Amino acid sequence: MVSDLVRGTRLVARRDPAMSRLIKAAGPIELRDPLEDSFAALVRSILYQQLAGAAAAAIHGRFLKLFADGLSPSAVVALPEGAMRSAGLSGSKAAAITDLARKVEDGTVPLHDVESLSDDEVVARLVQVRGIGRWTAEMFLIFQLRRLDVWPVDDYGVRKGWARAHQLKDLLAPRALQTEGERFRPYRTIAAWYCWRAVDTVLQA
Repeated sequence: MVSDLVRGTRLVARRDPAMSRLIKAAGPIELRDPLEDSFAALVRSILYQQLAGAAAAAIHGRFLKLFADGLSPSAVVALPEGAMRSAGLSGSKAAAITDLARKVEDGTVPLHDVESLSDDEVVARLVQVRGIGRWTAEMFLIFQLRRLDVWPVDDYGVRKGWARAHQLKDLLAPRALQTEGERFRPYRTIAAWYCWRAVDTVLQA
């Protein structure tokens, strides 16, 4: 994996001078470690949607304390009514996590074989769950499955980072950004990661 990241970073830098400058300023890519369990990773993604990091972490911690024997689809389904709301989850997040647990448990959305699926197959499977759209599925591909050719063009941070790295006054539309990303295949995840870093990295003009 490390050698793939190094190879991919070199390719991204070679194919775009602005990205090369960003890579030099931001340093080596670091992907956070995946969780041991795909179900837990998706639950975390749902909890973190549209919340600041500290608030999401606090709610996530309270949520996990609901499960004395560990988080699992069956344990979520067995929770008493209102338990998730008491841990600080909104009604929509509680409903999404319940829907995920039920669909994993009944086999509608199996997770045991996701490693063997293509990126598009993973997305198509996950978006059957209430509250999981393409963006959440793409974050799962990047951070849980460590797929290296994901290009989340609807992500505001990627769009903003691209504009900043390339000194653009306006953000590109997702369709235009999709085209720009083609040059980075098969390492578009690495380009996306550096776009996220561009938002908090000092870039020299």
